[in-house]
Amino acid sequence: MMSERNVITVTALNRYVKSLLEHDAVLTDIRLRGEISNFVHHRSGHCYFSLKDSACSVKAVMFRGDAQGLRFEPQNGMLVVADCRVSLFERDGSFQVYVEHMFPDGQGSIRLAFEQLKARLEKEGLFDPAHKKPLPPLPAVIGVVTSATGAALQDIRNVLSRRFPLAKLVLAPVNVQGAEAAGEIAAAITRLDESGLADVMVVARGGGSAEDLWVFNDERIARAAYDCRTPLISAIGHEIDFTILDFAADVRAPTPSAAAELAAPDIRTLCENNEYFYENIHRLLVNRLQMCYNKYQNMAQHPLLQTTGRFVQKESQRIAQLSDVLQKQAARQLDVRRSRLEENIRLAGTLDPRAVLARGYAVLRAQGRPADAQQLCPGQAVTVETADALVECTVDAVRRKELR
Repeated sequence: MMSERNVITVTALNRYVKSLLEHDAVLTDIRLRGEISNFVHHRSGHCYFSLKDSACSVKAVMFRGDAQGLRFEPQNGMLVVADCRVSLFERDGSFQVYVEHMFPDGQGSIRLAFEQLKARLEKEGLFDPAHKKPLPPLPAVIGVVTSATGAALQDIRNVLSRRFPLAKLVLAPVNVQGAEAAGEIAAAITRLDESGLADVMVVARGGGSAEDLWVFNDERIARAAYDCRTPLISAIGHEIDFTILDFAADVRAPTPSAAAELAAPDIRTLCENNEYFYENIHRLLVNRLQMCYNKYQNMAQHPLLQTTGRFVQKESQRIAQLSDVLQKQAARQLDVRRSRLEENIRLAGTLDPRAVLARGYAVLRAQGRPADAQQLCPGQAVTVETADALVECTVDAVRRKELR
């Protein structure tokens, strides 16, 4: 007879198996490759499908929050790679995987997803040539969105140090692979653009597999590039690699080194051009001056100018003579007026009371006013003013003087 301790419920069994699966270090984070089959996009937003290979299949679920991050439309028969965890649907005892991220695998699947997204964004106008901005001819600051430890950054630095060392490089460091890379890159583009630091921006990554470069097919990056007001250069992978960012950017460069060459001019070429322009300008000025001199010489020999020159010379002499006459007349008038002025000054001097006093006369004042001697009384105080003194006196008597 079976012991009671060996009897468990179905629920307990499923729960136990689920616990084993979810606590297994390997099964909680696996990357699974398979072909999609029986795909259903439920109205709730969840996706239900199976992943299979040539021998087996497993049920898969992708919940709405994760499904919203898909950058392609899954289809039956498409080969994909899924980041997922393994668990058990407890109610049905159904072994299945829960997919968190998924991207196409294989050239056919990758190409299909790429074309799907490209067609949709192109229809929205994100690749419109009329929207693309020209690159500045002499950028002072070049912004770079890439990995701080990647070879792409070093390639760009090497080219700029040799080609245009006057430019300053501003780095916005990001991850260029992994689940979080797309969001970081899109945010870095927007942040660097809004800062206004850079005159031109380069988004770069070195070469890699199609899976490695798939992050740059993210719709968020394409929209950030489209909204970017700073001219943006896309430099992803090698010359044969194309991403959605290449179409949304203002300019595509085949490599990060080529992007640096597009972003900045060659300082040696600038110097050569400046010297060439200087020589051309100097030659043009010399030619122009020679033409003007020749034209002047021709005009100077013209009979009309010769006649005009003689007329001007004659009139100048006449004006000089008139000027000399006027100056002499003015000098004579000035002498006459000066003599008259001096005579008037001498006449005015004879009428000056101080001059009279200087000849020995005196002024009699009573109570500060000139006094008439006939009106003075004995004992009255008076002042006698001479040229150089004031004499205080008292009247003793007033006698009338007989006039002859």
